[in-house]
Amino acid sequence: MAGYTSQTKKYLQSVAHSKEWWTDSYTIGDTVPVSGIYKCQGCNKEITSNEGDPFPPQNKHQHTVLQGEVVWKLIVRTDTKGDNFGIK
Repeated sequence: MAGYTSQTKKYLQSVAHSKEWWTDSYTIGDTVPVSGIYKCQGCNKEITSNEGDPFPPQNKHQHTVLQGEVVWKLIVRTDTKGDNFGIK
């Protein structure tokens, strides 16, 4: 689980979840839709990934048979453009 301190909490902002990247799942080699922190649904490891890059290949993120397929979900989006996600 992504963590923060009382001092860094002020940098987090709740945003509308109407965009598909909040609900879609991604697998090995898919293109990262938005920069952020992604959590693997099989093993709970987290990664940071940049928009446009591919998700890590199998040799960089491996699972046991019990953990199943590698499936990534966005948990924190990062504001890499510095424009407050286009919110005015």
